[in-house]
Order: sequence, then C-alpha cells, then structure tokens
Amino acid sequence: MARSMQILLEPSEFPKQWYNLNADLPSPLQPPLGPDGNPVSPEMLTPIFPMSLIEQEVSKERWIDIPEGILDILATYRPSPLHRAFALEEYLGTPAKIYYKNESVSPPGSHKPNTAIAQAWYNKQAGVKKLTTETGAGQWGSALAFACAHVGLECKVYMVRISYDQKPFRKVMMQTWGAECVASPSMETKTGRDVLERYPDTPGSLGIAISEAVETAVADTTGSTKYSLGSVLNHVMMHQTIIGLETKKQLKKAGERMPDVIIGCAGGGSNFAGLAFPFVYDKIHGASIDIIPVEPASCPTMTKGPYSYDLGDFSGMTPLLPMHTLGHTFVPPPIHAGGLRYHGIAPLISQAIVEGLVNPRSIHQLECYSAAVTFARTEGIIVAPETSHAVAAAIQEANKAKEAGKETVIVFNLSGHGLMDLKGYEAYFGGELADYELPQSEIDATLQTLEGYPKPEVRRTGKW
Repeated sequence: MARSMQILLEPSEFPKQWYNLNADLPSPLQPPLGPDGNPVSPEMLTPIFPMSLIEQEVSKERWIDIPEGILDILATYRPSPLHRAFALEEYLGTPAKIYYKNESVSPPGSHKPNTAIAQAWYNKQAGVKKLTTETGAGQWGSALAFACAHVGLECKVYMVRISYDQKPFRKVMMQTWGAECVASPSMETKTGRDVLERYPDTPGSLGIAISEAVETAVADTTGSTKYSLGSVLNHVMMHQTIIGLETKKQLKKAGERMPDVIIGCAGGGSNFAGLAFPFVYDKIHGASIDIIPVEPASCPTMTKGPYSYDLGDFSGMTPLLPMHTLGHTFVPPPIHAGGLRYHGIAPLISQAIVEGLVNPRSIHQLECYSAAVTFARTEGIIVAPETSHAVAAAIQEANKAKEAGKETVIVFNLSGHGLMDLKGYEAYFGGELADYELPQSEIDATLQTLEGYPKPEVRRTGKW
C-alpha cells in the first residue's frame, strides 16, 4: 500500500462559528408554508423546536457563534482529519489529487453528531426532557442517542423498517446510549397504524418515520418533548459546516490550492452541505469549482424530482418546503444506502441547484459498492453505503482527470464508516444486489400528491 497523509488541526484551530449559506444565496430562499399557503411564523414551530433553533432556522446572519458548551462536547472527536488518498490515486493512475474529510472518527461513526450535539444542547438549555426523531440507516438515530446521553435527555427513535431489519446493530448502539428504538411504521402512533392498515408489508420510509416522531412530540402537551431532525432544515445544514470550514484550513496547511471538485453524498443533504457550503461561498464570489451532490439512481430526488413545494413527511405534519422532491408519499426501493432514501432534498441545496451553484448526479448501487471495495483495498477504510456514492463520484472525476491529463484537486466527504453495514457488502459479494432505475411512471404517480400545492418561484440570477 502506498504512503498516506493526514492533515490535522490543533484543537485551538477548531472553528468557533458556523457558516450560514442563507446569508449569501444570490436568490433568497422562499419561506416554508402552512396548510393555508401562508408563510409559517417562527412561533408556529415552537411545539416541535426550541426558540433558539427556530431563530437559527430563519437567520440571515452569515456567522453564528458556537456556544462553549457545544464546543466542549465537539472537542471529544474534532477536529477530524483530512486525508490525501495517495494509494487510491496510484491505483487509478490519475494525475488528480484526491482528498477526503474523515467524519467516520466520531463515536457513532459519522458526521451526524455535529448537529445532534448542538440540537441536544439547545433543547437541554430550553428545559426539554425528551427528544423524538426518525432515522433511516441508523446513523442519525445513533448520533442523537449519543448526544442525548452527553447532555442528559431521553431519546426515542423511529427507525425505517427496512433498515431496522437490515442493520440490527444500529439499534443496539442506540440502546447502549440509552435511547428507545422502534421500527417504523409502528403501532405506537396514528400515522403508523394508518400506514400499516393500508400497506402491511411496507419497508417504511423516512417520510413516514418523520410523521411518527413529530406526532409523538406534539402529543406531549406539557412541552417537555421536542422533535429533532438530522437533515434538510437550515439550522442542521449550518451546524455541519464545521466540516468544510476545517477542510479549508487543512488544505491551506497542506499548501494546496482551491479545489476543482467538491463531492458529498446526499439524501436530505446534511453531510454534503457540511463540506460544500463553505466552498459554495467561494463559488458565489468567483471561484471555479464543480460542486457535486450524489444520490442513488433508485431515489433520484435531485436529478429527476421537480422543484416544488412539498411536505417533509408522509402524513402532513410538517410545513410545505420549497425543494426538489419525488412526492412525500414516495416509498423508495429497499436499497442498502438507507440514509439516502428520502423523497426531498434540503431547501438550501434545492435553491443552490436552481441557481446552478451545485450540479447533482445519480449513480447505481453496484458501481457504488465496487468503488467502496476499491477504496477499502487501497485506503483501508470500509465506508458506509451512503458514503460509497461520494467515493464513486470521486473515482469518476479522477478518471476524467486521467483522460484529460489534467491535475485536478478533488475533495469528498467520507461521511461515515460501514462497519455496521456489512450485510450490504455481504449481499454485494454474494451477487444479491441489483441496480434499479426508478421508472418515470412511478415518479409521476407520487408527484400527483403535489397537485394543488403552491409552486415556488424559480429564482436564478443566471450567473452559473
């Protein structure tokens, strides 16, 4: 194996502020809407979020200070290393320089604690006793369980049924950190019971699990239970930007120039945004960077979903959000990248797509697993099925650089390890996985749920 390189930061170099892309979007983000089609006021969100997080959600400030209490917990595993992938470069025979930001070093094994810790801390400060949430592959549920254990909150997680069955050890991780984990749809909520009555064999979806978690939070009229979301919303994207802010410092430390390509896998969008948004800022201000969110071909939210107002959940308990979507009733096929099986993408990312600041791409799962195996056999890390999409795109870009004979600087986010997801690798090696191209007819069917919803303006400056 060829030499490798880690670029490390001292604890004193850790970012003390989050970056808020909402302050710099060339075309302003359109507001969430209520059932009546009118903008949702901050006060309307108080049954599910503390006001501190609501203020961050609607903020137009570019920089938000990170409280010392959150910095103290983040310091247990951050700053995370940036690696130069010499072994992968050598294997591919590419002139490209490939860097990856290693977010798998957190205790739960992914980027998710970056916002879980912040959300748990703010809720604790607001007097909340319990958080509810949903999880797909289990990365987010594990992270929130970990964060709640740190600050002293109860935690209940609704885990999408197919992932609950495929990834049993994620449930054990949540239990170890003191959380309760139930398969969704469940019999514990009206949403779950209604879905099971209509679709008793459903694999579940993140939209359904979100409905169950929100319903549980709202049902506690004392206000001591709140809801926590691991992706999609503005404040979640912002909390993750410490990834990109660290990466900028590390590239400078390594004497590297501005990257040509930034890559992250994208389900709801949090790990992609975490790495990419600080570089989107540079692109807005003139840098030439290709910024690529990567999704599964079987759940092509960004590449085939229209830009529309849609619900964030299955049963209509969330506001209408302006986003690329496959329709809130969409139930994706049970691919192993469970964390990417969401019908919508974050409004901030959606607007960046509309503006042309980011260029989404979809890849089939067999290519992703092949890329992940290549990465493991060169760089040594077994990545999560979700992360394999970023690895596959990075290899595509490195091969393009080889064909062009061009030294290209590529940075991707290694958003999590795959040591809890080995059943997917087992299925891949056993020839049990297949590619699935979502038929347009299925997309058209679920998009009918958008009929009658308000349509967002397609706002773009035309600069990109």
